[in-house]
Parts: sequence; structure tokens; C-alpha cells
Amino acid sequence: MKVSVGGPLKLAFRPWVEGLENVPADGPAILASNHLSFSDSFFLPAVLDRKVTFIAKAEYFTTPGLKGRMTAAFFKGVGQLPVDRSGGRGAGEAAIRSGVEVLERGELFGIYPEGTRSPDGRLYRGKPGGLARVALATGAPVIPVAMIDTEKIQPPGKVMPKLMRPGIRIGRPLDFSRYHGMENDRFVLRAVTDEVMYEIMKLSGQEYVDIYASAAKRQIADAAKAEKQAEKQAQKALEKKRSGTK
Repeated sequence: MKVSVGGPLKLAFRPWVEGLENVPADGPAILASNHLSFSDSFFLPAVLDRKVTFIAKAEYFTTPGLKGRMTAAFFKGVGQLPVDRSGGRGAGEAAIRSGVEVLERGELFGIYPEGTRSPDGRLYRGKPGGLARVALATGAPVIPVAMIDTEKIQPPGKVMPKLMRPGIRIGRPLDFSRYHGMENDRFVLRAVTDEVMYEIMKLSGQEYVDIYASAAKRQIADAAKAEKQAEKQAQKALEKKRSGTK
């Protein structure tokens, strides 16, 4: 997949990279990245010599039909692990186990601490469960990563990507061994996550918003729904006024 997908991807988009030397040549490490676009999981592995395993929602692997089978084959080929995100705590535990297994094999594990793509290009609060628990359970270093401008290449709803150069900044590894054995302390989990998010913010230059991206998406959806309802009501009022003047 690095040859068939990564090669053409680098040739077409020519992503620039800073801090590549911060990724170890071997051994386990966690790549913790901001999440701007569907393409983030392809650009980052494409510029690295090593395999990176991300977790992906199970729907990518279970959609029926030819398109669904092709999508599942593609995600398996690029090293994605299916995780059912609909099961609450069980889904989170599955993601953590997946990450631990990848790291115990001495590989690179990729994770998006925000939990979902940013709805507006800003950086949102990291979720403390997955990233911090995997880091503390394994002792693997956490490498902060900033994807730059990937949301401009293929905005939500757009089928054809725009040819432009995205960027990737890779920070220095963060060591959280001082918290060993404290992976069940919610205050420690919060502190670890916030430290990683701060480093991502410095690398990306994004505006930081201290709420979860999932909550922001709900707010945006609710605002859009309210605006649509207001437009309908205004249209009905206008039609009523017009009918009354006839």
C-alpha cells in the first residue's frame, strides 16, 4: 500500500514534512495527531518509512455491496483496525486494547486525541481515555503530530480533492514514565492528554477550543437546524401576509 497509494500520493500532493527525525527507526511509539481531514490517515503514513496502525470506525469494514468490500479491503491494506464506536465504554476499551497490542509488537500506533475530525479547523479538547491510558499502560513515548491544511484538500462533502501541498510537523517524543501505574487516575489521564494537546497546538498554530469536537459538531448541527426552522417560519409568515393582502 505504501507503493501503490503512498507513492502516487506524495508525487501528486508533494507534502512537506518537518521533524521526521523525531520518529524512531524501530520500537513502539504513539503518534498523536490533530484531525482535520479524512486524508490525515493517508498522508502521515505516506511520509514515514515505518508502518502506522490507526483505529477506524467499524462502518468502514462492514458496509455491504461492492463499494463496501472495496472500502474494507483498502482500510485493511493501509493497516486500519476496526473499532465499534457505538458501544460506549466497551468501544473505548476495544480501542485501548488494539493500541496496546500494536505497541507490544514494537510498532507505531496512530491516534487522534480529539476523537473525531475538527468541524471548523480549530483544535479541540483531547479525550483522556484512549491516548493517555495506552501511553501509561505501555510506557511508549508519545510523539505529537500536526497536520497542516489537509482540510483544504478535501472539505466535507467534496468528492474530488484539490491539488495543494499539505504539511506535517512532527514534534519531539514526550515521556510519561513518571506516571507509570497511574493509568486509572482520571486527573493524571487529563494532565497527560492536555500536555499532548498543548504540544500539538504549538506545532499546528491552531486556535484551541476547550470543548470536545463532538460537542462542537452537535452545536453546529443544532444551530443549522434552528436557522433552517427560522427560515421556514419566516417563509410561512410571508406567504400568510401575502395571502391576507389579496
